[in-house]
Amino acid sequence: MRLQARIPTGPGRLSSLAAIRPGRLVLLLISILFALLLSRTAQAQSTTEAVYQVPDQAIVDVVDVLPTPAVALGPDRDWMLLVQYPSYPPVAELAERELKLAGMRIKPSIDGRSRTTGAIGLSVRRLRDEEPTSVSGLPTDPRIGNISWSPDGAKVSFTHTTTDGIELWVLDVESASARRLTGANLSLTAGNAPMWLSDSETMIAAFVPGDRGAEPEKPRVPTGPVIEESVGRKAPARTYQDLLKNAYDESLFDYYFTTQLARVSLDGSVEPLDEPGLLWDFSPSPDGRYLLVHWIHRPYSYRVPAYRFPQLVELRDLETGEVTEVVDVPLQDAIPIAFGSVQTGPRSFRWRADAPATLTWAEAQDGGDAGVEADVRDKVFMQDVPFEGEPVELAMLGYRYSGISWSSDDLALLREMWWKTRQLRVWRIRPGDTGAEPVLLQERSYQDRYADPGNPIMEPNEFGRYVIRTIDGGRATFLIGSGASPEGDRPFIDRFDFDTGETTRLFRSEAPFYERPLDVLDAEGRHVLTRREAVDVQPNYYVRDLESGDLTQVTAFPHPTPQLKGIQKELVVYEREDGVGLSGTLYLPPGYAPDQGPLPTLMWAYPTEYKSADAAGQVSDSPYRFARVGAWSPYLWVTLGYAVFDDPSLPIVGEGEVEPNDTYVQQLVAGAAAAVDVVAEKGVTDRDRVAIGGHSYGAFMTANLLAHSDLFAAGIARSGAYNRTLTPFGFQAEERTYWEAPEIYYEMSPFMHADKVDEPILLIHGEMDNNSGTFPLQSQRYYGALQGLGATVRYVVLPYESHGYRSRESLLHMLWEMQEWMDRYVKNRPAETPTTD
Repeated sequence: MRLQARIPTGPGRLSSLAAIRPGRLVLLLISILFALLLSRTAQAQSTTEAVYQVPDQAIVDVVDVLPTPAVALGPDRDWMLLVQYPSYPPVAELAERELKLAGMRIKPSIDGRSRTTGAIGLSVRRLRDEEPTSVSGLPTDPRIGNISWSPDGAKVSFTHTTTDGIELWVLDVESASARRLTGANLSLTAGNAPMWLSDSETMIAAFVPGDRGAEPEKPRVPTGPVIEESVGRKAPARTYQDLLKNAYDESLFDYYFTTQLARVSLDGSVEPLDEPGLLWDFSPSPDGRYLLVHWIHRPYSYRVPAYRFPQLVELRDLETGEVTEVVDVPLQDAIPIAFGSVQTGPRSFRWRADAPATLTWAEAQDGGDAGVEADVRDKVFMQDVPFEGEPVELAMLGYRYSGISWSSDDLALLREMWWKTRQLRVWRIRPGDTGAEPVLLQERSYQDRYADPGNPIMEPNEFGRYVIRTIDGGRATFLIGSGASPEGDRPFIDRFDFDTGETTRLFRSEAPFYERPLDVLDAEGRHVLTRREAVDVQPNYYVRDLESGDLTQVTAFPHPTPQLKGIQKELVVYEREDGVGLSGTLYLPPGYAPDQGPLPTLMWAYPTEYKSADAAGQVSDSPYRFARVGAWSPYLWVTLGYAVFDDPSLPIVGEGEVEPNDTYVQQLVAGAAAAVDVVAEKGVTDRDRVAIGGHSYGAFMTANLLAHSDLFAAGIARSGAYNRTLTPFGFQAEERTYWEAPEIYYEMSPFMHADKVDEPILLIHGEMDNNSGTFPLQSQRYYGALQGLGATVRYVVLPYESHGYRSRESLLHMLWEMQEWMDRYVKNRPAETPTTD
């Protein structure tokens, strides 16, 4: 509000002032000055204090659309579970009390993780039925999570979050009815969802101890300082957030992560197992006899998250109660920062899925340090439980162990990977014959999408564990892949012969549809469940007969935004000036044609590092995928008359001994220039009205492009990091420390080049960003630098939001800020006046 003091004017002005007594005149002048000061203050505050804003109604209507239901196929491939999720929650939900402990965020009122989204509805249907059946018996205003099919496919377990706790529920599939099993006393602070045992009648779950008592009270007066000390021991670490900070945090961690493991029966009875402890993870053996449990214990660390705290790994016999210690892993606060480094000693404990109770694990042979030379990186072991005799060595690997897909004593697929070269190997091993030589099935760059042969279909065995589905007496399997190609992704299904290595193509998606196989429904491989969509056709599920080609529609989800039908989508393939192949997806408004004139354009991108120019140049995405528009969809802006060039390739390539970031800025600018050129040459983009934007590392990219080029009219940078000296032990794909490559950290940091930014930039950041490296201070300091240097910059902090924004108010305000910024500095950008000598 503007305050004004009225002063008489005209011929009588002097006489009027003279008539005022001196004391009153002084008071009047003071009042006038005070009013002017208030006016100035009010005007200044109007630029810093705000209420949530809302963009055009066309955008609001899109944001508020419910998501299409998620689909979960039952283990018998006969039933489908349809899960309806809500739209975006209110910011009031984010404002509820939250604790940040040891790298995690929990909601103490429910003893569970915060910032989770619960489903609001369930329905079931057989594949052969025409209509789904809504599940009865659900609680009022359900908030459903942790959905899990029972091994026999007859039931589904799930949790329901109330205002003061989390309950365990069960759904009977045949009758489509649900009922509650336990009270609101589950403990999911560590994220451990209830797990079925193989009998489909029992589950293992974590509960709040019944005698826990009240939360520790925060001391009003500290008992002393917080002290950390390091004496000559190297312990580098990435930039983690939400870590423990003091003794009170430790007490809260103890309080909320101490849980009681128990066995839950379908009649609702709960049988405690052992004493409460600091539970981190648990996993029952396939036959349901044993329970593998990871317990956390002290000493804690203020430098690393909880998953690197000391862990005692134990085996519990669920029949006898006998407990066997497997290993006690010490605090892992000194793991080398080279990518691919791991802890020393046994790690990655997993049950062998095709055996009743066989434990597998890996052990590093290089000290866990990926930065040292070594011929053997890992060994993989297995051992039957109960432990008798010595472990069996399954494999000796030159890369880092990455997991095993099991099938039988005659077949398992073991994967190993190496970050430095981006290499992947897949071996066929015979677990029942450890003397047999492993057979190499794949060796390729995992960034080489064109060479990806797909993954085997998995199916549940008698234990309910998923194993490789084999046909022809175990000789072959079905492979499903994304089908990356120069034409875009064309998903496929192949038959693969393990003995000969030969593949037979059974199906490949054909234009103008994008059809992704999900499962083979019969042993003959004739009927396949697929998910089919097109640019203007909502994804739905079908059963495809591979012999006849007939399609039987299973679901009939409607188009979520029919008002946006007609959006034009094109996969654009082009090259960088050095010949590296590039691609991106161009979206244009319905009915638009280039002869109507070029459009203002938004480019939304995210750079990626590669070790091969060939891999960097491969096409990603598909021109036929459904253009679902939502709050996070860059192509939302076609509704307001913009062209959108989404995910234009910005590869950062470093082949051989050269690191990608050695020439980050040069490659980034070259890729962006090629992107602007290709859409401008199509006649759809006005070169003078192009905005660049990105989130996280895309925000970092945006700031760099504005500093090092004049390609863009404005930028939008959300939740970014701009000063890499604040992440000195590596960032993104950069392994080197600041002290090893200070020139790289300097050159890549937009903060160091803030004086070169002469285009408007909008900075948006979540107030409680917990992503590694992108703490809000990054945007705050970058804004301060730009402001001090006279740049055109706006800095928006979204209350309670983390790295990805969740609340409806925040998302709508974010979109309003983007709309206002792009309309002002891009769409309605005034033409530049040519200078004359």
